[in-house]
Amino acid sequence: MISKFSIFPDAMSQSNQRPLIVPCPQCQKKVEWRESNAFRPFCSERCKLIDLGAWADESHRIAGEPALDEANIDEWLARADRDDRQ
Repeated sequence: MISKFSIFPDAMSQSNQRPLIVPCPQCQKKVEWRESNAFRPFCSERCKLIDLGAWADESHRIAGEPALDEANIDEWLARADRDDRQ
């Protein structure tokens, strides 16, 4: 079985080692990466919700091509149709 910590193989090492310490993505406070931390990688529910809000209002976004703007779809289809005829 693959552990949920497999993407962080050293996160929960042997019992004689300390857990991985990561910065909270929101406030940069140091956080122990432990199964008992329900908000990991965040330090608190507050930081987790602030981050979620940033994704919801699109302050955070994944880089890539812009989404198709359907407002101009008729123009694009007409242009593509003209290009196909040439």
